[in-house]
Amino acid sequence: MQPHFFAAKAFCKAGFMLVLACLILHTAQAQTQTVQHPILAIGAQAPDFSLPGVDGKTYSLKNFAGSKYLVVIFTCDHCPTAQAYEDTIKQLVTEYKPHSVAFVAISPSDPKSIRLDEMGYTDLSDNFAEMKIRAKDKQFNFPYLFDGATSATAMLYGPQATPHVFIFDRQRKLRYTGRIDNSLGTPGTAKIFDTRNALNELLADRPVTVEKTKTFGCSVKWPEKHELANDEASKFKDEPVTLDDITIDSVKSLMANQTNKYRLVNIWATWCGPCVTEFPDFVTINRMYRLREFETISISMDDISRKTNALGFLQKKEASFQNYILNGDKYQFIDAVDKDWQGALPYTALIAPGGKIIYSTQGAINALAMKKLVVNSLGRVMVIPEQYKKMFE
Repeated sequence: MQPHFFAAKAFCKAGFMLVLACLILHTAQAQTQTVQHPILAIGAQAPDFSLPGVDGKTYSLKNFAGSKYLVVIFTCDHCPTAQAYEDTIKQLVTEYKPHSVAFVAISPSDPKSIRLDEMGYTDLSDNFAEMKIRAKDKQFNFPYLFDGATSATAMLYGPQATPHVFIFDRQRKLRYTGRIDNSLGTPGTAKIFDTRNALNELLADRPVTVEKTKTFGCSVKWPEKHELANDEASKFKDEPVTLDDITIDSVKSLMANQTNKYRLVNIWATWCGPCVTEFPDFVTINRMYRLREFETISISMDDISRKTNALGFLQKKEASFQNYILNGDKYQFIDAVDKDWQGALPYTALIAPGGKIIYSTQGAINALAMKKLVVNSLGRVMVIPEQYKKMFE
């Protein structure tokens, strides 16, 4: 039985090529002899660790001593490939637990090394608090451990991408390392089941036929990648911020959304306390998803005479998406936006291509719930076109 995922929709070429370029690099790195954090060698002893789990316990190898075999999987929250395999991992745990096979998942990435443009397929980053949310949302049936404080355990094992599997025998010698299967993270397309094959051979007391495979997914965000995330943050400051007038007729066209993008519209004002407080959430959401079929639009309800003040606020918040200020009758504007809206600020709507409002609220948003709604609408799984798949063979 294959897991269900929200179908991935078309996304902009720039966003796809960015993610694809990263995945190509990660796959290639796994095959070289000069990687910065080399993969643990076949036959090597399992390095011990002491890591916190999302269940409040601290885990080391001794916690799994009662099992004949141990599967260590390096995975994470933010990676689309890792997310695509979550249900598969749960299925493997259920199937092999009766055969004395223990599973443990470790998140290796330093959250401070993750760029926002690497989070276009997720609602959660890789910090410990958000790992707890993912485990609860997905009802993980295996321990999920955080190594991102130092990535020290990951450096000993050498995962190259998420997910990356390491299978150890009774003596905790490494017998297999690599991918779960050859699906490239697209559910239901696997034809070679490497992890399952290795486990079946070990359970039958046979040598593992294929001991090592390529890995495919997002690279580990090692602590030395802090600079990349810092560079992204500094570049945001250079992006232009504008504020244009908008008329009632233009508002109607905007709400009709005759584009192929999901459109997040936030209506706010500088004199509205909740608007000002939540506005940074819209900036973050835009930066996460803007390389996909998604856009953020803000409309200020400040008096047109205060346009300069509103622009100053937007510039301070680095709101480099499309910003408007109403130039027209406010009551006509309210009806043009949503006849059910009573006019209180803030007001937010997520509009699907074709104009269907799939979410609206009069009042502040829940940022995490909004991210989840956006990414579930866009799709969490990156479908790789056939012409690119040969790059990973």
